[in-house]
Amino acid sequence: MFSRRINIFAGHFGSGKTEVAVNFALKLSKEYKNTAIVDLDIVNPYFRTVDARDDLEQNGIWVIAPVYANTNVDVPALPAEINTLFEKKEYKVVFDVGGDDLGAKAVSRYKDEIVQDDYEIYFVINTKRPMTNNADRIKEMIWEIEESAGLKITSLVNNTNLLGSTTSKDILEGHELIEQVSLELNIPIGFISGMKNALDQSIQQLGFPLLQLEKHIKLPWE
Repeated sequence: MFSRRINIFAGHFGSGKTEVAVNFALKLSKEYKNTAIVDLDIVNPYFRTVDARDDLEQNGIWVIAPVYANTNVDVPALPAEINTLFEKKEYKVVFDVGGDDLGAKAVSRYKDEIVQDDYEIYFVINTKRPMTNNADRIKEMIWEIEESAGLKITSLVNNTNLLGSTTSKDILEGHELIEQVSLELNIPIGFISGMKNALDQSIQQLGFPLLQLEKHIKLPWE
């Protein structure tokens, strides 16, 4: 799961993409001293990587975000440090990309650097969300993001959840749908993510890598 140098996370709003990206970076930092995470979600004002900045930096992770993050400025300026990361090959990097085709345009700016590197592009799916609750909608969202980013999705992530009420049954139901998409688009399932209580033996028996999540991103009303 942690073999690639560049790890890009995309997904529709409500997929839990940012929570997955943050947890992935934290787990990655346990194995690799030099870990960075880049907040490229320039569309959604909530659920930002920088919301977990303290947790990330306390674990030695280099956090890079647009200068407008957590402000009311509408036009972001992508920091120069992002270019530096393509030169610092000793770093493992996680990118949290915007939650739709518009958000994916930000990563297209770095397409040439990405394709020359060792990378994985994960599409995070929550089948309990209305825009990704059937195969056709999931495929359409994947195609829109690919076209906007100029890059192909290389791996799917099953992050099916109903927040705190998620059960293993929910994840298993989501897995059946995501397996269908995986077969139809020939995109492998990279891993399954979820809170500890939902990742029980029935999920483990599926034989896919598991990313156990801890809550780091607060909801806007919390």
